[in-house]
Amino acid sequence: MADIVDIAVGAGSFSTLVTAVQAANLVETLKSPGPFTVFAPNDDAFAKLPPGTITTLVQNIPQLTRILCYHVVPGKLTKAELAELGTVTSVEGSTININCVDGFEVKNATVLAADIEADNGIIHVIDTVILMG
Repeated sequence: MADIVDIAVGAGSFSTLVTAVQAANLVETLKSPGPFTVFAPNDDAFAKLPPGTITTLVQNIPQLTRILCYHVVPGKLTKAELAELGTVTSVEGSTININCVDGFEVKNATVLAADIEADNGIIHVIDTVILMG
């Protein structure tokens, strides 16, 4: 099995996320033992952001890091465990609401693929970049 970063790179549909993680110097963190639960926006999710947003974020590393850390939760939480919890606290420190009543939603994002196992955690693919606030 591979770690979270290797899985994201290998999948081919997370190039924007991988670039953002590299820009924020979070590669080593997400390759560490963890475990982590990552809500991973795919490339289509990043494409939904207003034009210029990604460029602005890459030029503002502290803000980019905060947003990326908002997509990571300490521990390895499956869809079933997240559904039971209802809310989780991100590495960034904010609360994220989980809704598994009608499908599987994380804040304002729909989970497209859940419970992708990695050596150091678990990945849930989401269709929207979740923003704090």
